[in-house]
Amino acid sequence: MTNEHPARAASQRSMKAVGEKTKTAWLDLFADDAIIEDPVGVSPLDPTGKGHVGKAAIGVFWDTHIASSHIKFDIRGSYACGNEVANVGIITTTLPNGTTALAEGVFIYKVNAQGKIVSLRAFWEFEKMMASMTPPTKA
Repeated sequence: MTNEHPARAASQRSMKAVGEKTKTAWLDLFADDAIIEDPVGVSPLDPTGKGHVGKAAIGVFWDTHIASSHIKFDIRGSYACGNEVANVGIITTTLPNGTTALAEGVFIYKVNAQGKIVSLRAFWEFEKMMASMTPPTKA
């Protein structure tokens, strides 16, 4: 038996799968009817603002926004309550051309009784992320 909080554990497994580029392992963490809102609301990543619902849509989210980039998580605080965890930190995304962008925010994972992620809600500001973009350094 472990004392590890199930939502925190799921969030850590999610970040690990993203870092290791293991799409199948990442998708397996989600319930069939899960939703990702990253970021929450209308943005170029989610023009409708309704989120990416279901594993097929979550798979498309991976293919579109995760697969071609290197993503590093720097979680500075983690607060678990009930069946959710709120992670506070910065996500650094490096695009294929070497450009980097920072998304500073709060990342909330909710799990069901089986420990599957039912929602991932990321609170970060798209405009601030765009303003943080740094072109690749030339050697």
